[in-house]
Amino acid sequence: MTMQQLLQGVNVFLIGMMGTGKTTVGQKLAQRLNYRFFDSDVLIERVTQQRISDIFATQGEETFRELESQVLSELASCTKSVIATGGGIILKPINWSYLHHGLIVWLDAPVPILTKRLKKDKTRPLLQQTDLSLKLQSLLEERRYLYAQCDLQIIIDEYQTPDDIVEQILELVPTVIQPKLEISQELN
Repeated sequence: MTMQQLLQGVNVFLIGMMGTGKTTVGQKLAQRLNYRFFDSDVLIERVTQQRISDIFATQGEETFRELESQVLSELASCTKSVIATGGGIILKPINWSYLHHGLIVWLDAPVPILTKRLKKDKTRPLLQQTDLSLKLQSLLEERRYLYAQCDLQIIIDEYQTPDDIVEQILELVPTVIQPKLEISQELN
């Protein structure tokens, strides 16, 4: 059975902290599955015609989270899509109802890797004017139990490439999705 037959068009939602590689891995995974790729943050920026950092600065995090939920609700109605979500998408309970329309994959990287990847990134609103490692640790501790509600957890180490992570996801998908059995016409 091919991966496409196993997934039957079900969306794959990538969740996890900022810096885990959801966008890069998502693009590569979509190519492998012959799916479309969407990044919820990019869609928010397109719809609002504002950068996310500007939305946070001018309208606040709550407004951003509302926009994020609206975009996710639209994406959940799609099929055959890999969707990279924002790191905080799991904070609003309503978003779980949308995420459960697909396979939820948590890209889980330890704080030292996230710190290394994000130390020069000045675009992340939640990481401004703060000790980067402490803030990432705090966010991860606050969110870990929510991320853990995923269907599949992929633990990332510093030596894995995005292609390695995609391979790991593809290897593990059959452990969480059972193939549908073809029921014979004779039984009807």
